[in-house]
Amino acid sequence: MAPHRIRVGIDVGGTFTDAVAIDSATLRLVAQVKVPTSHHHADGVAHGIVEALDRLLKDVGCAPGSASDSIAFLAHGTTQATNALLEGDVAPVGLIGIGTGPGALPTKRLAGLAHLELTPGKRLPLHYAHVADPDDAPAVRTAVERVTAAGAEVLVASEPFSVDLPDGEQAVLDAARSATLPMTAAHEITSLYGLRKRTRTAVVNAAILPRMLATADLVDSGITAAGVRTPLMVMRCDGGVMSLDEMRRRPLLTVLSGPAAGVAGALMQERVSEGVFLETGGTSTDISVVRRGKVAVRHATILGKSSYLSALDVRTVGVGGGSMVRTGTGQRGRSVHAVGPRSAHIAGLPYACFADPEDLRDARLATVSPLAGDPDDYAVLDAAGGRFALTMTCAANALGRVPEGDFAAADPETARSALAPLAEALGTDVAGAARQVLDAGVRQVRDVVDTMIGDYGLDRDTAVLVGGGGGAAAVTPHLAADTGLTGRIAAHSEVISPIGVALALVREQIERIIPGATQEQILGVRGEAEAAVVAQGAAPSAVEVEVTVDPQTNTVRAVATGATELRAQDRTRRADDAERLSAAAASLKTDPSAVEILAGTAAHTVYGTERRRRFRRPRHPVRVLDGDGVVRLHAADARVASTTVGEAPELLTRLVREFTAYGDGGVRAPAVRLLIGARIADLSGVLDTEPLLALARSELRSRAADEPVVAVVEARS
Repeated sequence: MAPHRIRVGIDVGGTFTDAVAIDSATLRLVAQVKVPTSHHHADGVAHGIVEALDRLLKDVGCAPGSASDSIAFLAHGTTQATNALLEGDVAPVGLIGIGTGPGALPTKRLAGLAHLELTPGKRLPLHYAHVADPDDAPAVRTAVERVTAAGAEVLVASEPFSVDLPDGEQAVLDAARSATLPMTAAHEITSLYGLRKRTRTAVVNAAILPRMLATADLVDSGITAAGVRTPLMVMRCDGGVMSLDEMRRRPLLTVLSGPAAGVAGALMQERVSEGVFLETGGTSTDISVVRRGKVAVRHATILGKSSYLSALDVRTVGVGGGSMVRTGTGQRGRSVHAVGPRSAHIAGLPYACFADPEDLRDARLATVSPLAGDPDDYAVLDAAGGRFALTMTCAANALGRVPEGDFAAADPETARSALAPLAEALGTDVAGAARQVLDAGVRQVRDVVDTMIGDYGLDRDTAVLVGGGGGAAAVTPHLAADTGLTGRIAAHSEVISPIGVALALVREQIERIIPGATQEQILGVRGEAEAAVVAQGAAPSAVEVEVTVDPQTNTVRAVATGATELRAQDRTRRADDAERLSAAAASLKTDPSAVEILAGTAAHTVYGTERRRRFRRPRHPVRVLDGDGVVRLHAADARVASTTVGEAPELLTRLVREFTAYGDGGVRAPAVRLLIGARIADLSGVLDTEPLLALARSELRSRAADEPVVAVVEARS
């Protein structure tokens, strides 16, 4: 048997399906397995998921029939939905538009969604029918018969303003039940205004619905046959997980979820609160941001059009561990002018640094065109053992950038031997040649990283670079040295994605457009998000909700996250007082003697210092650290106040009024964060005073009156 109950994460990749078991008490990696992804099996990728789970349970010593007692959490991530859209492997959709009179015109224009291009030359198979009165059941059934006769395998009902009045869409679905097809209403997928965008999002969701339903059923029956009764969760594209039932309703949430698994691993395992996560494979690097302990998301572009799908903001650069070196001759002689986008994997060439030294005998540098149509400036070695690619991984090993035992580690001497012909051609030594290679590759990544740091306003004093994926060592260490930012490779970087799946929190996002939203309406959206994650298995006492009110778009957004169980951290990892003080001082860029403890709870300690400025008032930067010595919150200039739950409302009212800003942009309440128990309640997304105080009261409502509370308050400029 496993030493404790385990959290299981399974990540379905294009080539392999990886599974990991994480000790639920210590969060330590217990076991990992890799099986080929079963694209061509009769059960599709579901077969590989079940096979990976079966092997994993055997490795951790789960006896037959005892799996449910051993598994505390089970989730999988898959690229199946993404691949279905990329490959055009979708179901024909029957769209039933609703409207009468002049209001029917914008709905009838939705038939044009059939022009959405899935792949070059292949369009979304969509069949449109219109009904004037959704309560006219015979007319609805006639419309359904028309689209099903044309080949529709799934139905969508859409009506203008259905986010406010969903009765029409619901009536159409009720009348269409006899068709026994999967079906959905547009308002069920998103509650934001914009008929065309809302319908487009719902139609794409429907197009992948039958295939995802079939996979969900196969996986569910497979794990049940294995004796597992733990509810299966599925990775979302915003870094959280959802229940299998929720995935059956909104499979679109799994699109683009591949990179989300990796950043979830960085967030949970590596405890990143502010930084950039780089997941590097053989061909490319996916770059994403963690800001103030949360993944950065935005509305995704799908099939070349904007959607209402909130997905991880990931930007991909065509540089990976296997990216091949390109050389050219300029005014200063021969140099490395680029790396990639062609990789050794696609070119079908082995990495030179992993070759047997004897195979590199008599190596001669040559340039080739790896595939038809490629430039002919890709550098290779023609040697006794055949042709080998010179890659980013070769350069990183030659320069000593790859830690011993890393997934990408090669014999340094072999790597240096592989780069020797290139160095000779460049007129430099091996270290110089390796630096040219890494500089050329990292330059492309740095451009994107710098842009994202600027886009999200990351604090470069606290931001860290965290590398994941099998090729992490080829990019992250050199990028850290190049930028001056702190950088590290994630533990078990080659399986960071399934680790992220295993550690991910249940997540739900509710968005409403509410002009002039009242306190009650804002609290209602918050309550809806909280109830949604609890319904999917999150422990009520572990739920956190972040509310944002955007006065420009009148959007009220609530993001709720929660664990399916209360997870105990490994107490042996706890930092002592001196280590936490040192970490706070390093983050504050000052001497530990200038740092003082301002407040604390059982889970967090607040550190601060004073920065005097000539002719201006001093600033008071603040850092909040957890018991592991990880910076969980930073503020450039904040007031910190300690109180209790019973006294907090009065204190917060006074602080909010004191720090409210008045200017040409209107009245702006301060950014408030509350440390309560083990949580940091982030209320900074609300700009109006009364809703802010109402949300604060809701956070305190279920707490004992004498429980300590720490408020961190920042005035807005």
